[in-house]
Amino acid sequence: MLVERPPLFYRMLFPETLWRIHKREHTVYLTFDDGPVPEVTPWVLDTLDRYGVKATFFCVGDNVKRNPELFEEVKRRGHSVGNHTMNHMQGAKVPTRTYLRNVQEAHELIQSPLFRPPHGLLRWGQSRVLRSRYTIIMYDLVTRDYSKKLTPEQVLGNVKRFARNGSIIVFHDSIKAQERMKWALPRAIEWLLAQGYKIERIPM
Repeated sequence: MLVERPPLFYRMLFPETLWRIHKREHTVYLTFDDGPVPEVTPWVLDTLDRYGVKATFFCVGDNVKRNPELFEEVKRRGHSVGNHTMNHMQGAKVPTRTYLRNVQEAHELIQSPLFRPPHGLLRWGQSRVLRSRYTIIMYDLVTRDYSKKLTPEQVLGNVKRFARNGSIIVFHDSIKAQERMKWALPRAIEWLLAQGYKIERIPM
């Protein structure tokens, strides 16, 4: 549970970031990290279209640079986008100045007010600067579709166990995650809709 749902003490370290979106309606927010990549993202877009669902894609700048038409297609289909750094850089491992330059480089391509730090890792000083420029979007539920230690059924089980009203749910449109994600995503959407949830994108 420490991975699938970040513990309260960690959320309290970054109180001005968004971990969950509380609304009166029964609503969850579907997000995807690390794309866009041509091997996976088009399949995700078609799947979301099939269910009439909109989501938010936190994009790595290098992938946007390599796949600009695919990035534009994500937006054309009505999804929102966010900055996920230029090189999937972990803030806790690099100096603040280096990290902020990396985020800015990605911003020049992505042009979004939304930012999500890779792995949810930030130094406090990085967070202080970034929250003056972006809405920092964390998460309430990580499916762990990227983990080779989990089966696709366990990924779906994480959604069923931890989803709640206002959850920001993380899947990955990445090559690493695709086998588990492609099995679990449509089943997760069907289960969420059957539970009466609305599935929405995070507004930019």
